Amino acid sequence: MEVPLINIGNSKGIILSKTLLEKYGLGKKIQIIMKEDRMEILAVRPPRAGWDKAFREMHESGDDVLLLGEFMDDDLLEEWNWDDGADTV
Repeated sequence: MEVPLINIGNSKGIILSKTLLEKYGLGKKIQIIMKEDRMEILAVRPPRAGWDKAFREMHESGDDVLLLGEFMDDDLLEEWNWDDGADTV
């Protein structure tokens, strides 16, 4: 997609259509990633956005089972003894 650069004071800018803004979830702020030969425009999202939905879907589909069983067996642990018998000052 080609869009013109427009003058904004001493700077230049682009205008993004409402369709693009909605499709990519762009709000009042964007993140621009600078690459060697290009720039990437990303929506700014709060950390862990959408995790609750993803976890719910995982649970409903049965994908939230433990892949590794419990690896610490409490019955095999010896009681901790912090006193090694050495005299302390």
